Amino acid sequence: MLTRKQLDLLEFIHKRTQADGVPPSFDEMRDALDLRSKSGIHRLITALEERGFIRRLAHRARAIEIVKLPEALETKLGKTGFTPKVIEGDAPPPPPAGAMNVESVGALELPVMGRIAAGTPIEAISEVASHVAVPGTMLSGQGRHYALEVKGDSMIEAGINDGDIVVIREQDTAQNGEIVVALVEGHEATLKRFRRKGDMIALEAANAAYETRLLHSHQVHVQGRLVGLIRSY
Repeated sequence: MLTRKQLDLLEFIHKRTQADGVPPSFDEMRDALDLRSKSGIHRLITALEERGFIRRLAHRARAIEIVKLPEALETKLGKTGFTPKVIEGDAPPPPPAGAMNVESVGALELPVMGRIAAGTPIEAISEVASHVAVPGTMLSGQGRHYALEVKGDSMIEAGINDGDIVVIREQDTAQNGEIVVALVEGHEATLKRFRRKGDMIALEAANAAYETRLLHSHQVHVQGRLVGLIRSY
């Protein structure tokens, strides 16, 4: 017998996986269940795994296999049967219908402004290290864009891995839940999820091994918002 929260989480994971092709991140699970911390999500996932409803794949980000659904949930979803589906977070999702090659949508060159920390903050970005071609459709509206190489694993549950290139739209404001480049105390740059709590700013990692940093608003300056990601295999 599952608790209400366990059933809600299993349903949320199942629906998101069916809709998007990848399971939700821990932050998305936490928000969907209106929990205050990711530790509660970890406990629920552990309970579901112990009861045989899901299976986690080791050493992969956002990799969850739904093994079975309880009868009550199958009835609610109108299912008559269930086929397990494995989603490996390190593998790219299948291309959407109508997807085009980079060349066909018009590639633009962006400056790669060095590395950005997805882990312990590093020194602020200050100069162009190289350039990278990105499809014009990846760029978000008007404004300046630039690229950064990710260093570290603190955002792996958001699908951002060490060595990825992130595309950033330059801006100095952000909405809660957006992934931003944040300049901390004027000399450290980091890639984190942004949340404002009164006069405080929370910079959240997407990896349970890292703690959320809570800073006064004057200590954090948004340098841009994540709008795209490029990965080489």
